Amino acid sequence: MINIRRASERRHMDRGWNDSYFTFSFADYSDPAHMGFRALRVINEDTIAPGKGFGPHAHRDMEILTYVLEGHLLHRDSMGEQHVLGANEIQMMSAGSGVVHSEFNASSAEPVHLFQIWILPAAEDLEPAYQQIAFTPAEKRGRLRLLAAPEKSGDQPMTVIRQNTRIYATELGEGETVNHQLASDRHAWIQVVKGNIELNGRPLGPGDAAALSAESALVLTGMEPAGGEMLLFDLV
Repeated sequence: MINIRRASERRHMDRGWNDSYFTFSFADYSDPAHMGFRALRVINEDTIAPGKGFGPHAHRDMEILTYVLEGHLLHRDSMGEQHVLGANEIQMMSAGSGVVHSEFNASSAEPVHLFQIWILPAAEDLEPAYQQIAFTPAEKRGRLRLLAAPEKSGDQPMTVIRQNTRIYATELGEGETVNHQLASDRHAWIQVVKGNIELNGRPLGPGDAAALSAESALVLTGMEPAGGEMLLFDLV
C-alpha cells in the first residue's frame, strides 16, 4: 500500500523571516489525520532569511535531524556544541533528558533551505548527544547513502540514532534507478527534497512524499527534466 502526501497538502506558514511547510502536525497546525508515520513525527521544510533563525528553545525525548539543501545553518546548544551545517552533511541531536539549542542562518546575505526531521526515540530520559557528519555528493549519486541507523554499519561516516530506523539519501539523474527491499515487518517513508522521481510507477515532485506499508520492493527512478533528490526512511 502506498499513500501519497502531495507538497500542496502540507500546511504552509510564512512568517516573513521563515517560510515553512509542515508535512505533519506541528506548532499551531493540528491535524489528527497527519500526526506522523510510525516513529517519524515531524518533517518541516524551512527557508530561513539571512541572519534570522530560532532563538534558544528546549527539547527532550526526540531525535532531531537536519538536512540542508542550500546555504548554511549555525547550531548552538547547551551541551557546548557550536557548528555550521551545510549541504551534503547530516546533523543529529538526541535531545534525551533535555537540551536547549538555537538555529540561525549563518549567512548575512543568502537564505538557508533545509529539512528538519524529528523521530521518536525508543527510550526516554537518555543522555543528550550531538553528531554531525559530511559526505561527498558522489556518495549519494545513483545509490542510497546511509545517513543514520541504530548502529554503525560499514566504513563510511554516519550518525547513530536511538530508534530502529534507517535513513538514506539519494540523488538520481533522469533515468537513473535505485532499488530498496523492505522486510515484511517494516515500513517506509519517501520524501522528495528536490526535483522529480518515480516511486513504483508513481510520479512524485518537489516536496511530495509517500508512506509505504506491505510493500516489499521500492523502485526509485529520476524523472525529467533533471532527476531528483530524496530521503528514504526505513521504519519499524
